[in-house]
Amino acid sequence: QVQLVESGGGLVQAGGSLRVSCAASGRTFSDYAVAWFRQSPGKAREFVAAIRESGGNTYYADSVKGRFTISRDNAKNTVYLQMNRLKPEDTAVYYCAARPKWVVTATPHSPTVYIDWGQGTQVTASS
Repeated sequence: QVQLVESGGGLVQAGGSLRVSCAASGRTFSDYAVAWFRQSPGKAREFVAAIRESGGNTYYADSVKGRFTISRDNAKNTVYLQMNRLKPEDTAVYYCAARPKWVVTATPHSPTVYIDWGQGTQVTASS
């Protein structure tokens, strides 16, 4: 099990940028793939981006492709989500989630393949 803590959320004007972080502890972080999901009131949890254990492969939802960038620093046990050109529809609670590399999946966008979750951080893009 790995413990995850998100930070960096906040309020930003539409068109602005924000970077959220996911700090991990408890296990060898480089053994875990990590994803970001988001959820707004009344909506299902939505995949945003994912990154493999080494950082060599990344995946994005179509709605954020070209605007958001996921990255990781295994030496710091941290995954980042850089969000640029934010839109009001990006407003949500952002969660990071992790799964060990031996959980092989063809669906890195599915929340069901992730085992450990953080508590979330609120991101609000005002119009």
